[in-house]
Amino acid sequence: MAFTPLHDRVVVRRIESDEKTAGGLIIPDTAKEKPSEGEVISVGPGARDDAGNHIAMAVKAGDRILFGKWSGTEITLDGEDLLIMKESDILGIIEDAELAKAA
Repeated sequence: MAFTPLHDRVVVRRIESDEKTAGGLIIPDTAKEKPSEGEVISVGPGARDDAGNHIAMAVKAGDRILFGKWSGTEITLDGEDLLIMKESDILGIIEDAELAKAA
């Protein structure tokens, strides 16, 4: 099922963190924090300013992003746990260093 959020909202899939520390210790599920990194699945068309002009979205589907710890609303869509949040809740886009070098 396709899902397009309204206005300046985005749908995000959390990217799970490693289950081991740098020293090799396994982190139990109960001690893990929810990741604040994710992949944008779908974006809305964007907001409108007071004059009614369209404001383009800065993120697109496929972008890896960072967001605040308490950002978004958890939803389940087709059995998958996702987040829906406003674009303003996104802290930044993670650029792939290898792709940046090639560009």
